[in-house]
Amino acid sequence: MKSTIFAVAFALGVAPILAPPSAEAKGCLKGALVGGVAGHYAGHHGVLGAIGGCVVGHHMANSQNKEKSTDSAKEPANQPNAY
Repeated sequence: MKSTIFAVAFALGVAPILAPPSAEAKGCLKGALVGGVAGHYAGHHGVLGAIGGCVVGHHMANSQNKEKSTDSAKEPANQPNAY
């Protein structure tokens, strides 16, 4: 019994150290949901649709972030008049 408790305590103590860093999957969940539903109705390929939807959704989210960053870099900051 003591060895089981020790093993669980050790696993809980080491798990945060060994856990991979969190990844930003913007667009992936929404794309996977839409792709999974579409794949299911298009021939019972929900898993393949979810994978494809995740890839496409992530790509589209990155494209939108790049557009926003370039648009904000092009526009000059609103400076109040010194009058």
